Amino acid sequence: MTEPGFGTRLAAAVADRGPLCLGIDPHPELLRAWDLPVSADGLARFSEICVRAYAGFAIVKPQVAFFEAYGSAGFAVLENTMAALREAGVLVLADAKRGDIGSTMAAYAQAWAGTGPLAADAVTASPYLGFGSLQPLLDLAAANGRGVFVLAATSNPEGASVQRAIAGERTVAQSVVDDAAAVNRAGLPDPGSVGVVVGATLDVVPDLGDLSGPVLVPGVGAQGGRPETLGGLGGARPGQLLPAVSREVLRAGPDVAAVRAAGEKLLDELAYLA
Repeated sequence: MTEPGFGTRLAAAVADRGPLCLGIDPHPELLRAWDLPVSADGLARFSEICVRAYAGFAIVKPQVAFFEAYGSAGFAVLENTMAALREAGVLVLADAKRGDIGSTMAAYAQAWAGTGPLAADAVTASPYLGFGSLQPLLDLAAANGRGVFVLAATSNPEGASVQRAIAGERTVAQSVVDDAAAVNRAGLPDPGSVGVVVGATLDVVPDLGDLSGPVLVPGVGAQGGRPETLGGLGGARPGQLLPAVSREVLRAGPDVAAVRAAGEKLLDELAYLA
Protein backbone atom coordinates (compact mmCIF):
# COMPACT_ATOMS: atom_id res chain seq x y z
CA MET A 1 0.00 0.00 0.00
CA THR A 2 1.30 3.46 -0.90
CA GLU A 3 2.03 5.65 2.12
CA PRO A 4 -0.27 8.68 2.41
CA GLY A 5 1.21 12.01 1.33
CA PHE A 6 2.49 14.60 3.74
CA GLY A 7 -0.73 16.62 3.84
CA THR A 8 -2.71 13.57 4.95
CA ARG A 9 -0.06 12.45 7.45
CA LEU A 10 0.24 15.92 8.98
CA ALA A 11 -3.52 16.36 9.31
CA ALA A 12 -3.80 13.01 11.08
CA ALA A 13 -0.88 13.79 13.41
CA VAL A 14 -2.29 17.21 14.33
CA ALA A 15 -5.75 15.78 14.96
CA ASP A 16 -4.27 13.09 17.22
CA ARG A 17 -1.41 14.96 18.94
CA GLY A 18 -2.13 18.65 18.55
CA PRO A 19 -0.84 21.51 16.36
CA LEU A 20 2.46 22.37 18.04
CA CYS A 21 5.69 22.23 16.00
CA LEU A 22 8.65 21.98 18.36
CA GLY A 23 12.10 23.15 17.31
CA ILE A 24 15.57 21.73 17.74
CA ASP A 25 17.74 24.86 17.69
CA PRO A 26 21.15 24.03 19.21
CA HIS A 27 22.37 27.62 19.40
CA PRO A 28 25.78 27.93 21.08
CA GLU A 29 24.22 29.92 23.93
CA LEU A 30 21.78 27.09 24.60
CA LEU A 31 24.57 24.52 24.50
CA ARG A 32 26.42 26.52 27.14
CA ALA A 33 23.25 27.00 29.19
CA TRP A 34 22.79 23.22 29.16
CA ASP A 35 26.44 22.81 30.24
CA LEU A 36 27.30 21.12 26.94
CA PRO A 37 30.43 21.72 24.85
CA VAL A 38 30.03 23.94 21.79
CA SER A 39 31.09 21.14 19.50
CA ALA A 40 29.66 18.30 17.44
CA ASP A 41 29.61 16.17 20.61
CA GLY A 42 27.58 18.81 22.43
CA LEU A 43 25.29 19.06 19.42
CA ALA A 44 24.68 15.31 19.51
CA ARG A 45 23.91 15.28 23.23
CA PHE A 46 21.59 18.29 22.85
CA SER A 47 19.73 16.58 20.02
CA GLU A 48 19.41 13.31 21.92
CA ILE A 49 17.72 15.15 24.80
CA CYS A 50 15.33 16.83 22.38
CA VAL A 51 14.40 13.56 20.69
CA ARG A 52 13.59 11.96 24.04
CA ALA A 53 11.59 14.99 25.17
CA TYR A 54 9.65 15.36 21.92
CA ALA A 55 8.60 11.74 21.39
CA GLY A 56 4.84 11.63 20.90
CA PHE A 57 4.43 15.17 19.57
CA ALA A 58 3.13 15.64 16.03
CA ILE A 59 6.01 17.35 14.25
CA VAL A 60 9.51 18.61 15.07
CA LYS A 61 11.59 21.17 13.17
CA PRO A 62 15.39 20.87 13.34
CA GLN A 63 17.03 24.17 12.34
CA VAL A 64 19.54 22.99 9.75
CA ALA A 65 21.88 25.98 10.10
CA PHE A 66 22.89 25.04 13.64
CA PHE A 67 23.96 21.59 12.42
CA GLU A 68 25.58 22.83 9.22
CA ALA A 69 27.85 25.08 11.30
CA TYR A 70 29.81 21.97 12.38
CA GLY A 71 30.42 20.72 8.85
CA SER A 72 30.24 17.02 8.05
CA ALA A 73 30.10 16.11 11.75
CA GLY A 74 27.07 18.35 12.18
CA PHE A 75 25.30 16.86 9.19
CA ALA A 76 25.96 13.38 10.62
CA VAL A 77 24.26 14.47 13.86
CA LEU A 78 21.34 15.86 11.86
CA GLU A 79 20.92 12.60 9.94
CA ASN A 80 20.92 10.62 13.19
CA THR A 81 18.51 13.05 14.82
CA MET A 82 16.04 12.89 11.95
CA ALA A 83 16.18 9.09 11.95
CA ALA A 84 15.60 8.97 15.70
CA LEU A 85 12.63 11.33 15.47
CA ARG A 86 11.05 9.12 12.82
CA GLU A 87 11.62 6.04 14.99
CA ALA A 88 9.75 7.94 17.75
CA GLY A 89 6.81 8.43 15.39
CA VAL A 90 7.39 12.16 14.87
CA LEU A 91 7.12 13.96 11.54
CA VAL A 92 10.31 15.85 10.65
CA LEU A 93 10.32 19.32 9.10
CA ALA A 94 13.83 20.28 7.99
CA ASP A 95 14.15 24.05 8.36
CA ALA A 96 16.64 24.47 5.52
CA LYS A 97 15.05 27.44 3.63
CA ARG A 98 16.54 26.31 0.33
CA GLY A 99 15.91 28.27 -2.86
CA ASP A 100 17.72 28.46 -6.20
CA ILE A 101 17.15 27.86 -9.90
CA GLY A 102 17.47 25.06 -12.41
CA SER A 103 19.83 22.18 -11.74
CA THR A 104 20.90 23.69 -8.40
CA MET A 105 17.32 23.70 -7.16
CA ALA A 106 16.96 20.15 -8.40
CA ALA A 107 20.02 19.15 -6.38
CA TYR A 108 18.60 20.78 -3.25
CA ALA A 109 15.38 18.88 -3.93
CA GLN A 110 17.26 15.59 -4.10
CA ALA A 111 18.95 16.35 -0.77
CA TRP A 112 15.86 17.34 1.22
CA ALA A 113 12.91 15.73 -0.59
CA GLY A 114 14.53 12.76 -2.31
CA THR A 115 15.40 9.41 -0.75
CA GLY A 116 18.78 10.16 0.83
CA PRO A 117 19.74 10.46 4.51
CA LEU A 118 18.74 14.15 4.77
CA ALA A 119 15.31 13.71 3.20
CA ALA A 120 12.63 14.91 5.63
CA ASP A 121 8.86 14.62 5.77
CA ALA A 122 8.84 18.29 4.76
CA VAL A 123 11.29 21.13 4.14
CA THR A 124 11.12 24.92 4.21
CA ALA A 125 11.92 26.78 0.98
CA SER A 126 12.43 30.37 -0.16
CA PRO A 127 10.43 31.50 -3.23
CA TYR A 128 12.17 34.84 -3.64
CA LEU A 129 13.83 33.85 -6.90
CA GLY A 130 10.26 33.44 -8.15
CA PHE A 131 7.76 30.82 -7.03
CA GLY A 132 8.30 28.91 -10.27
CA SER A 133 11.96 28.36 -9.36
CA LEU A 134 10.75 25.91 -6.70
CA GLN A 135 9.14 23.58 -9.24
CA PRO A 136 11.87 20.90 -9.06
CA LEU A 137 11.41 20.74 -5.29
CA LEU A 138 7.61 20.75 -5.50
CA ASP A 139 7.64 17.98 -8.09
CA LEU A 140 10.05 15.71 -6.23
CA ALA A 141 8.32 16.32 -2.90
CA ALA A 142 4.99 15.34 -4.45
CA ALA A 143 6.51 12.23 -6.04
CA ASN A 144 7.91 11.11 -2.67
CA GLY A 145 4.92 12.07 -0.52
CA ARG A 146 6.79 14.92 1.17
CA GLY A 147 5.75 18.47 2.00
CA VAL A 148 7.13 21.95 1.34
CA PHE A 149 6.61 25.05 3.48
CA VAL A 150 7.22 28.17 1.40
CA LEU A 151 8.29 31.42 3.05
CA ALA A 152 5.51 33.97 2.52
CA ALA A 153 5.46 36.65 5.24
CA THR A 154 8.32 36.54 7.71
CA SER A 155 8.54 38.53 10.92
CA ASN A 156 12.01 40.02 10.40
CA PRO A 157 11.77 43.79 9.74
CA GLU A 158 13.86 43.54 6.56
CA GLY A 159 11.33 41.22 4.95
CA ALA A 160 8.55 43.78 4.69
CA SER A 161 10.21 45.84 1.94
CA VAL A 162 10.00 42.84 -0.38
CA GLN A 163 7.06 40.86 0.94
CA ARG A 164 4.65 43.80 1.22
CA ALA A 165 5.60 45.25 -2.17
CA ILE A 166 2.69 45.31 -4.61
CA ALA A 167 2.84 42.92 -7.56
CA GLY A 168 -0.14 43.73 -9.75
CA GLU A 169 -3.03 44.02 -7.33
CA ARG A 170 -1.51 41.84 -4.59
CA THR A 171 1.40 41.97 -2.23
CA VAL A 172 4.29 39.68 -3.06
CA ALA A 173 3.51 37.68 0.09
CA GLN A 174 -0.09 37.21 -1.04
CA SER A 175 1.09 36.04 -4.45
CA VAL A 176 3.23 33.39 -2.74
CA VAL A 177 0.22 32.19 -0.72
CA ASP A 178 -1.95 32.15 -3.84
CA ASP A 179 0.66 30.19 -5.82
CA ALA A 180 0.90 27.64 -3.00
CA ALA A 181 -2.89 27.39 -2.97
CA ALA A 182 -2.89 26.68 -6.71
CA VAL A 183 -0.43 23.80 -6.21
CA ASN A 184 -2.66 22.36 -3.48
CA ARG A 185 -5.74 22.58 -5.67
CA ALA A 186 -3.92 20.54 -8.31
CA GLY A 187 -2.43 18.14 -5.77
CA LEU A 188 -4.93 15.29 -5.83
CA PRO A 189 -5.05 12.67 -4.46
CA ASP A 190 -3.21 14.29 -1.55
CA PRO A 191 -3.93 18.01 -1.42
CA GLY A 192 -2.51 20.14 1.37
CA SER A 193 1.14 19.12 1.14
CA VAL A 194 2.30 22.65 0.31
CA GLY A 195 2.19 25.09 3.20
CA VAL A 196 3.44 28.59 3.83
CA VAL A 197 5.37 30.32 6.60
CA VAL A 198 3.79 33.36 8.24
CA GLY A 199 5.31 35.06 11.30
CA ALA A 200 3.30 35.14 14.52
CA THR A 201 4.18 38.74 15.34
CA LEU A 202 3.13 40.41 12.08
CA ASP A 203 0.54 43.18 12.04
CA VAL A 204 -0.19 42.61 8.33
CA VAL A 205 -0.95 39.03 7.34
CA PRO A 206 -1.80 37.56 3.91
CA ASP A 207 -5.23 36.05 3.32
CA LEU A 208 -4.81 32.34 4.07
CA GLY A 209 -8.43 31.30 3.60
CA ASP A 210 -7.95 29.56 0.25
CA LEU A 211 -4.60 27.92 0.93
CA SER A 212 -5.95 24.45 1.73
CA GLY A 213 -2.61 23.64 3.32
CA PRO A 214 -0.77 24.11 6.61
CA VAL A 215 0.58 27.42 7.88
CA LEU A 216 3.80 27.26 9.88
CA VAL A 217 3.73 30.13 12.38
CA PRO A 218 7.16 30.78 13.94
CA GLY A 219 7.72 33.39 16.60
CA VAL A 220 5.48 32.08 19.38
CA GLY A 221 6.88 32.43 22.88
CA ALA A 222 10.31 33.99 23.29
CA GLN A 223 9.94 36.07 20.11
CA GLY A 224 6.74 37.70 21.31
CA GLY A 225 3.88 35.81 19.67
CA ARG A 226 1.23 34.69 22.12
CA PRO A 227 -0.64 31.36 21.79
CA GLU A 228 -4.00 32.90 22.65
CA THR A 229 -3.89 35.43 19.79
CA LEU A 230 -3.37 33.05 16.86
CA GLY A 231 -6.92 31.87 16.28
CA GLY A 232 -8.16 32.75 12.81
CA LEU A 233 -4.83 34.26 11.73
CA GLY A 234 -5.27 35.44 8.15
CA GLY A 235 -8.61 33.68 7.92
CA ALA A 236 -7.03 30.28 8.59
CA ARG A 237 -9.37 27.42 9.39
CA PRO A 238 -9.25 25.11 12.44
CA GLY A 239 -6.40 22.63 12.13
CA GLN A 240 -4.53 24.74 9.57
CA LEU A 241 -2.16 26.68 11.84
CA LEU A 242 1.03 25.04 13.05
CA PRO A 243 2.68 27.29 15.67
CA ALA A 244 6.43 26.73 15.82
CA VAL A 245 8.18 27.09 19.18
CA SER A 246 11.85 26.59 20.04
CA ARG A 247 13.45 28.75 22.74
CA GLU A 248 10.32 28.98 24.89
CA VAL A 249 10.59 25.21 25.38
CA LEU A 250 14.34 24.62 25.09
CA ARG A 251 15.27 27.05 27.85
CA ALA A 252 13.63 24.58 30.26
CA GLY A 253 16.45 22.09 29.53
CA PRO A 254 18.59 20.13 29.84
CA ASP A 255 16.30 17.92 31.91
CA VAL A 256 14.24 15.79 29.53
CA ALA A 257 11.14 15.86 31.71
CA ALA A 258 11.33 19.65 32.07
CA VAL A 259 11.63 20.18 28.31
CA ARG A 260 8.72 17.83 27.70
CA ALA A 261 6.61 19.55 30.35
CA ALA A 262 7.26 22.95 28.75
CA GLY A 263 6.14 21.56 25.40
CA GLU A 264 3.02 20.01 26.89
CA LYS A 265 2.11 23.30 28.58
CA LEU A 266 2.24 25.12 25.26
CA LEU A 267 0.36 22.32 23.57
CA ASP A 268 -2.45 22.75 26.09
CA GLU A 269 -2.57 26.48 25.36
CA LEU A 270 -2.77 25.80 21.61
CA ALA A 271 -5.35 23.00 21.73
CA TYR A 272 -8.09 25.39 20.56
CA LEU A 273 -6.40 25.64 17.14
CA ALA A 274 -6.73 21.93 16.29
